[in-house]
Amino acid sequence: MNIPLQSAYSFLRHTYLVTTGVSSAVHVRVKQSKATSPMKAGHRRVLSDGDGKLSPFLPPEVFQKLLIEASQNAGKKVLTPIEEASRLNQKLKAKYEARLARLTPGQANQKTSLTLSLDRQMMENLIIAKARQDALQRKVEERRLRLQEAANRRFAASGAMTAEDQEQRALYTNVLEYEQDHDWPKQWKANIKENPDASIVLGLVSYLLSCSDHPVVQLLRKHQYRVYNRLYPIVSRSHLESASLSLNSSHRTQKFLHSGELLFHFLQIRTTLFPISDQLLSLCLLSFECLNTASYRDLCLASIEEAFFTPLWSALMALFRKVHREREQAFETSMRIYCNSSPGDIGVPSKLFPNDPELLQGSYPYKAAVQELKLLVQDSCPQRKLECIVRTLRLICAYAENYRCHNESDSTPKTAAIGADDLLPILSFVALRCQCPQLVAECAALEEFIHEGYLIGEEGYCLTSMQTALVYVESLLD
Repeated sequence: MNIPLQSAYSFLRHTYLVTTGVSSAVHVRVKQSKATSPMKAGHRRVLSDGDGKLSPFLPPEVFQKLLIEASQNAGKKVLTPIEEASRLNQKLKAKYEARLARLTPGQANQKTSLTLSLDRQMMENLIIAKARQDALQRKVEERRLRLQEAANRRFAASGAMTAEDQEQRALYTNVLEYEQDHDWPKQWKANIKENPDASIVLGLVSYLLSCSDHPVVQLLRKHQYRVYNRLYPIVSRSHLESASLSLNSSHRTQKFLHSGELLFHFLQIRTTLFPISDQLLSLCLLSFECLNTASYRDLCLASIEEAFFTPLWSALMALFRKVHREREQAFETSMRIYCNSSPGDIGVPSKLFPNDPELLQGSYPYKAAVQELKLLVQDSCPQRKLECIVRTLRLICAYAENYRCHNESDSTPKTAAIGADDLLPILSFVALRCQCPQLVAECAALEEFIHEGYLIGEEGYCLTSMQTALVYVESLLD
């Protein structure tokens, strides 16, 4: 080995001191300082809402740690040559100390010899490990240059590159490098080529999102942390009133300025969130070209959005509820007054709900649709929430047809049981019975975060109908 020992000596000496236990004293001091601290650093960031209660939202650094831990692979960590040498030296040191313990006071010469032998062997181990690590590093750099050239060829056809294109090229280089070290991407690609089935695609995306070291997942976690880091100061407590408003200003002025600040932060976060799903999907399709079909893209996007939004939804909903607070309060007031009203009181035609109490058996009309809509707030994925709204409207249409057939002598099925004019009061009745003011913020969030491709056709019609019904309920007292 041709190793410049003079230039490497400081590095080796530092590593040698660490492996021989000198750093253990430092570790003990750090550990003691943490033990004597009245509160861990992470918990100091949890803010109070003013009445002594802690915020339900984790500090960003804790949130990031949990994200990483939740996606950790079960595989064993691969040690670097330096780490392997350090472990080997720790074992040698343990054997050395055991032999010293067996020596008698008259064997001082042997102790000196053993110490010199240990020092020499540990230093040799580190020198060899440093040489191996340098060689590996050179290979890694050479491979990365080859992969960078491959990525350059892939993106050369697009002409002048924007900043986003350059970032995507760098991410694609990371993907190529990852595939050099892992066999599972090739195996999944072969499986999909042999059996192009939706279940196989969902399995691939699920497996991909479980690999914390894949560039797609690393980018997803990076975006999640960035969004949460911006959300946390807003939703952890209502600090904007005291931070930015004068104590002498009127209540109305405070309310106006507070709403303006919330809207400013809301627009910033919305602008941050908007391109994220597309960027993640593009990187996923670059990684697995076999997914680049219309149906597979939809499956892939739905899985990515579920993984992205699930840990963020409670914080996002807290922000949306602050922004739409007045609307939610109006809905809640109408809900308290009209919660026990009949469908007819809300404007539902008599033919579209049963007039005979015996038919309801102690229940109320459209109860199944109400129970379905209540499930919306229990989920954390926008796409599944939208599907819940679609199922709610389908149940409404089915029950409306059954009620019409029962109330009218002509029970012949019609192509459309109810029109838009009839749907609005029924959906308003269902929303009132749901007893959940949060629906206002939930549907506003869906309108922002559901990909535009899903808002064409039945899904878009259902969401628009729900939004219209909520506005109608808010206006019942006007």
